[in-house]
Amino acid sequence: MGVIINQEITEPKLNNETLEALAGVARQVLKAHGREEAEVGITLTDEETIQQLNREWRGVDAPTDVLSFALDEGEPMPPTGDDAFPELLGDVVICVPVALRQAAEYGHSSTREILYLAVHGLLHLLGYDHQTAEEQTRMRQAEEKFLTEAGWGRRDEE
Repeated sequence: MGVIINQEITEPKLNNETLEALAGVARQVLKAHGREEAEVGITLTDEETIQQLNREWRGVDAPTDVLSFALDEGEPMPPTGDDAFPELLGDVVICVPVALRQAAEYGHSSTREILYLAVHGLLHLLGYDHQTAEEQTRMRQAEEKFLTEAGWGRRDEE
């Protein structure tokens, strides 16, 4: 299994504790969904880049906090023999400046917000959505479950 984290921005850079927690929670989400061997990319970027992606892929000309780009459309890639390639799930792109503002607004740490956005994006790659009230409830419960298990639940920060 591979979680590839790419820090595209020079400021603000995330500290090693946050990066390690980010990789750990991503692995935890993948494992819980039986996708231990899958590979996913997590890119940490700036507002200009995420706005460009948001405009290009969603038709929204504004920065956002997180975007997910699935590669498999919900169908795992079959093994290709003895030298099978890992399943490539896709990419999660997180806008660090937006995440930092949201953390301050919601009254929790920047690490928790980055982890929340990563879990949210990964769940989208795994087929979760939040278009209906039922889907939203299911997704929010999964998000909190993974954050709590990783030691970053709402009560864990108090």
